[in-house]
Amino acid sequence: MGRAALLVLADGRFPAGGHAHSGGAEAACKAGRIHDAASLEDFCRGRLHTAGLTAAALAAAAALGLDPAVLDAAADARTPSPALRAAARRLGRQLLRAARATWPATELDALAAAFPRGAHQPVVLGLTARAAGLGPLDAAHVAAYESIGGPATATVRLLGLDPFGASGVLARLAPELDDVADRAARAAHRARREGPDALPAASSPLLDVAAEIHAAWPVRLFAS
Repeated sequence: MGRAALLVLADGRFPAGGHAHSGGAEAACKAGRIHDAASLEDFCRGRLHTAGLTAAALAAAAALGLDPAVLDAAADARTPSPALRAAARRLGRQLLRAARATWPATELDALAAAFPRGAHQPVVLGLTARAAGLGPLDAAHVAAYESIGGPATATVRLLGLDPFGASGVLARLAPELDDVADRAARAAHRARREGPDALPAASSPLLDVAAEIHAAWPVRLFAS
């Protein structure tokens, strides 16, 4: 398949459940760390180069054909927050349902059987990209874009931010997103030779702490 499959997978209307998650933006808005387009850009840039890079590399490695069970364990090791681990598995389960209906494949069926409660979303994303005929760089681009597209969209809803301003943030970050996706794909190729330790483990402790605080809120707009 060509780029059309990439567009389908990256489309925010693809029923993968991402609309219910803010990528940490809800907690950041409440704490005052996001309050306008400039602070949203700072938040997204930080997320892209940490959680985004890590997710993109895991997705690229799965698209390349590395063992998804090994990659799922690697994702667990790179996600210290229990709340984020739970969210990643919920998102993975929902994405897998959509993927199996859209691009039926034995690899997706095997993943569903091995992880009935859900594998980490980037791993599922990579296998979905593989089932759709896409490559590791494609998977990395989708994962990297999701890492900033979700918070940007959520902030429009949370703060009433001008959607044109939020789109401008994504456009300005596009060159960095391309670089992150390229780094992630190269890391995936190294991991095929050297093992999962070659994958990035970039982290953002503030995102982890905020996720735990957010999970304890009795009322919230987003699941994470």
